[in-house]
Amino acid sequence: MSMTISYPPELPVSAARDEIVDVLNRHQVIVVAGETGSGKTTQLPKMLAEVLGVADAEPGERGMIAHTQPRRIAARSVAERLAEELGTTIGDDVGYQVRFTDESSKKTRIKLMTDGILLAEIAGDPQLSRYSGIIIDEAHERSLNIDVLLGHVARLLPQRPDLKVVITSATIDPESFARHFATKDSAGELVPAPIIEVSGRTYPVEIRYRPVGEDPNDGADELDPASIPADVDMTSAVVDAVKELASEGPGDILVFFSGEREIRDAQQALNGVINSTPRLRNSEVLPLFGRLSMAEQHRIFAPGSKRRIVLATNVAETSLTVPGIRYVVDTGLARISRYSTRTKVQRLPIERISQASARQRSGRSGRVADGIAIRLYSEEDFESRPEFTDPEILRTNLASVILQMAAMKVIQTPDDIADFPFVQAPPARAVRDGVTLLRELGALTEPAQHNTGQQQQRQQQQGKPRGRRGRRGRGPQQPRGPLTRIGRDLARLPVDVRLGRMILEAAKHSAATEVLVIAAALSIQDPRERPSEESGNRAKGAELHARFADKKSDFTGLLNLWRYLQEQQRELSSSAFRRMCRAEFINYLRVREWQDLFEQLRKLVKPLRVSVPNRDVDPVNKHDAIHMALLSGLLSHIGSWDERKREYAGARGTRFSIFPGSALAQRKPEFAMAAELVETSRLWARTVAEFNPDWVEKVAPHLIKVSHSEPHWSRKQGAALIYEKVTLFGVTVVPRRRAQLSRLDRALARELFIRHALVEGDWDTHHAFFRRNLKRLREVEEMQTRMRRHDLLADDHALFDFYDQRIPEHVTDQRALDRWWKGARGENPHLLDFDPEKLLQADGEELDHDAYPQQWRVDDDLSLELRYAFDPTGAGRDGVYVRVPIVFLNQLSPEPFQWHVPGFRVELITALIRSLPKQVRKAFVPAPDVAQAAADALAEDFDPATDALLPSLELALRRLRGEVIPPGSWDLERVPDYLKPTFQVIGARGKILGDSKDLRALQAQLASQNRAAIASELGVSAEQLGEAKRRAGGKQAATNSGKQGGKSAPKPAPMPGPKANAATASGADTASSVWEQRGLTEWPADLPEQRLPHEVSATVRGRDITGYPGLTDLKNTAGITIYRSVAERTVGHRRGTIRLLALTVPSPQRYVMDHLTSREKIAFARTPHGNVDTFVKDAVYAAVDQLTPPQAPLDEAGFKALFNHVRGELIETTLGLIKSLEKTLASANRIQARLDSITSNALADTVSDIRSQLRGLLYPGFVAAAGGHNVMHLPRYMEAIEKRLDKVEAGALTRDLENTDIIQDLEDAYDDALDAVPQGAAPSEKLLDIKWLLEEQRVSLFAQELGTARSVSPKRIRTALREAQH
Repeated sequence: MSMTISYPPELPVSAARDEIVDVLNRHQVIVVAGETGSGKTTQLPKMLAEVLGVADAEPGERGMIAHTQPRRIAARSVAERLAEELGTTIGDDVGYQVRFTDESSKKTRIKLMTDGILLAEIAGDPQLSRYSGIIIDEAHERSLNIDVLLGHVARLLPQRPDLKVVITSATIDPESFARHFATKDSAGELVPAPIIEVSGRTYPVEIRYRPVGEDPNDGADELDPASIPADVDMTSAVVDAVKELASEGPGDILVFFSGEREIRDAQQALNGVINSTPRLRNSEVLPLFGRLSMAEQHRIFAPGSKRRIVLATNVAETSLTVPGIRYVVDTGLARISRYSTRTKVQRLPIERISQASARQRSGRSGRVADGIAIRLYSEEDFESRPEFTDPEILRTNLASVILQMAAMKVIQTPDDIADFPFVQAPPARAVRDGVTLLRELGALTEPAQHNTGQQQQRQQQQGKPRGRRGRRGRGPQQPRGPLTRIGRDLARLPVDVRLGRMILEAAKHSAATEVLVIAAALSIQDPRERPSEESGNRAKGAELHARFADKKSDFTGLLNLWRYLQEQQRELSSSAFRRMCRAEFINYLRVREWQDLFEQLRKLVKPLRVSVPNRDVDPVNKHDAIHMALLSGLLSHIGSWDERKREYAGARGTRFSIFPGSALAQRKPEFAMAAELVETSRLWARTVAEFNPDWVEKVAPHLIKVSHSEPHWSRKQGAALIYEKVTLFGVTVVPRRRAQLSRLDRALARELFIRHALVEGDWDTHHAFFRRNLKRLREVEEMQTRMRRHDLLADDHALFDFYDQRIPEHVTDQRALDRWWKGARGENPHLLDFDPEKLLQADGEELDHDAYPQQWRVDDDLSLELRYAFDPTGAGRDGVYVRVPIVFLNQLSPEPFQWHVPGFRVELITALIRSLPKQVRKAFVPAPDVAQAAADALAEDFDPATDALLPSLELALRRLRGEVIPPGSWDLERVPDYLKPTFQVIGARGKILGDSKDLRALQAQLASQNRAAIASELGVSAEQLGEAKRRAGGKQAATNSGKQGGKSAPKPAPMPGPKANAATASGADTASSVWEQRGLTEWPADLPEQRLPHEVSATVRGRDITGYPGLTDLKNTAGITIYRSVAERTVGHRRGTIRLLALTVPSPQRYVMDHLTSREKIAFARTPHGNVDTFVKDAVYAAVDQLTPPQAPLDEAGFKALFNHVRGELIETTLGLIKSLEKTLASANRIQARLDSITSNALADTVSDIRSQLRGLLYPGFVAAAGGHNVMHLPRYMEAIEKRLDKVEAGALTRDLENTDIIQDLEDAYDDALDAVPQGAAPSEKLLDIKWLLEEQRVSLFAQELGTARSVSPKRIRTALREAQH
């Protein structure tokens, strides 16, 4: 049945029918250029049907006519109009096919479709044999699909001479299409395809230029809310232009802007002037842009009685027609999507529009009456602009185009694109970027792989036919063409290649449902509407949308929205669901589109082995799986947070920030991936999610770059490791990770294993051969240290060669060695044992081991361990270390150790000779030779155990050179430290209690520990103590030694004197030895025979040690300790006895306080003690000291007798001291007053010396510290000071200053002696007594008439100082 064709006469194209048909009959391709409204879209298919005979033939007999449209809605609407004009129904003579919808059949003669649908058919039918005619409508839009389609058709025409092609275009460069389809005439010259121009139904348009000075790249950013405001001049210019057009008459006004932000600014400005402008009063300002809600878009197309001022982006330029427009205001700016070859992202810069776009904008006026278009730029600016807007193929990523061309087999390799007949060929760099993206997604084979595959394919074709296994065999499949399996699957998905890659990856992780939802959402406009500020609902909408936000992922927010909509849709009716969407600012139509797209994708992925179960999305439990799949498509859209620059470091050197509207904008995750990167004034990441960098290696192993550094040995791993750094397009995803070096470099791993583990011993092993080797190495190393040499042990290279020659090459770590040695040791268990002779590089017979002994023999009973250290840098331990058990510390003398070990003796003598003054030293040169001779002489004539080194050396040198060394010539400070032995005092458990090169200082410093150690060694057990008491016949002792818990004997009747009971009863602390007790407040009752023995002895390590038990003063209590000598015991025991008497004798303090005279109370009010009670208590203690004899008793009976004596004399003695102290303090107060009154500078030295003397005599606690015997002399010392002041005031200043110099020299010497006392040691009684000799010397110098208590002189004092220090 034929079609009935008619042409509406009112359409301009109908008038040109005869011309068009004639040209079609004579040419294979024609170009029809006409303005909007000419009717070319609906009438040209009819004309082509007549020319081809499709209208009269049976369906399919003459083929179909393919009619392409750039948009789905256009394909549907044109098909409906065409079917209506032909009097048929959709699916009969006229059908259409768009993505996911096919309304065509075998009866269809004219098939409307999108460009992409026709392109997809090329893959199965490269010749397009189903079609006898093709109409490519709206070709001037130059989309990617149109350009590829034009190129393929141009290549196809010579093979299909029967094919007729009609290219329709607006009046925008139709010549380019004519040139593209040019053919050669008989002369061989190219003849363009014919162009037929058809006029539109328009009225005249007046163009007015109103230039405004504005830079189109003003840095404004519609994506950034914090962006700077728009240029005020442009907004003012728009307002002025609208006012100008309003004065011309009625009619709607269309204003073109570059973006939404500019529209909002202009809307606010126009709303402010509408009511004040009479001709604009009651006008309505309406925005129009792509993200506008459907309700607000409908307001624009709905008729109304008010004047409308439509503020639009370039969406109103060609893609749709706004009804009723009479006037146009053109700002001359637009945001043009451009692909940046530098950042590899789509940019949206504000650019000046082309001349063709300006004409299209102006043409939007004059549709209903004569129109006016105001251009807010100059005519010169218009003439300087490019003629046409760059086609999409020149300003977008070509990945999808290349993928489809390869899937359609239009190209065999990406390099074939250069030969493809594009209308305008894309830049080679853009092609490379598209290929790079496809390889990033794993859609294209690598060049080498593709070439190999082609070669093997040719070899298979030339060889034998394929066997039974065929494709189903287990052998590896070679890629077919440039596409991988992923690439072939991607080509079958009608979505962006990145989204397609996510869907394919999701199938591996059982997250296809969730990823399909996300892919569908990213393919459409966001269903969440954003109300305008003027509506007052912006905050409410943001609050409602925030319910779906997820702090880790914007993609999860889409899933949350989907789940919410699914739940609501199940619970609500259709109308209620619509109302809910409207109330919550969700676009219902976009939701339906989202759901439809999801269902279509679900059907499309079934043949691709992607299972999509019918279930609710699970964004929580499948979070990692979802985002790992998303990451596979966004590998070049990742970034890591740069804290220093406060932005993300992205792929290939880009830097971006998270879009402020994202839920992650404030969190700043360490790693982020984005669905898109859009560059405006800066690069923004939109729809962002946090991801785990470990996923990158799983989804993109072919893209990551791994760099290695710092090979090193790991004792813990027992293997050589190396650090890996993993990057993806320059983004560091693994900054530092350990890996086995043997996987990369087995030879280096083996070398490090042998060198560090076997040679240096840096491993943990149980192998016996290594323990044997280690023992031999330590023996040689210890020998080196003793001899201070580094050349005895074979070097590491020799040890490395030893192992290298015996260990197989495959052994690279500890585990491999364990496996190999398990078998090898059965054949030769000593294969890896060192040869002791080969470890020594020197001849063993040349080494004198006796010169470097390991023991220092003190006497026949005692030997001390020697240890050696060799560190000539001085940074660590160096020299010989003598290890002294604490118990023997007091029994050593430093003189024998000055000789050092024999091996160091020549060096020691050399150093001593070099320490001599030059005048003396020059007689003993060369020093090393003289030292060797002196060492030989010393070894022959002297004994280090009995002879002192320095006197012996002086004698030997005098015999050698005849020179006498003056006394005091040796400078021991110049002798190197390693030639002076270091003494290490070792405690009971091997702990080093102290070390020093000065043995005397060490003995003083550790005296208390030494005493405790001796007491511990000399201690007796409880059984021995009880036996000794029973032998003494003491009933009390027998009672105390009874078994614990037994019945106690009756206590004896009280006796005069201190109470004798057990140590625990007296408050003594528990001690391991009876000779080391603390906390005594009474005479100890657990002593053998109730007395402290004169001495106690024991054998320790074969050596007899002797100690002298005695009481000791512990300040608040008394104790028992072991003294190391009788003299030390005499002093210490007396102090302990005084303390015990002070604790046991009833104190007369209260009695003395009650009997103080008024004069004494006044004097004591200014005591240094601070209060009278403390002062009197101190005086009582001094009285006890005065009553205690120099030799305190050692037995309980003697102590009781002393106790009774002190108790009887204590009050009288204390009162005597009080009187003496009253005189002292009264005199001190007078002296202080006199000193304060002296103002003469000439007496400054004298005053300073006297003040210093007073501070040394009178201080808190001075009474007890001085003792009763010295306190009695204090009044005389005060009187001497007063007489000194009298003499000075009388004029004897010169003599006084001379005497001051004498006394200060003596006091300086005394201070030096005190400073020389080792830290921790107490000054001796002899040294402390010199203080009182100095006071007597002062009396002798300044008040000789008073007399001195002892014979005193400077010489005597200096002699006493020397004796006290030795």
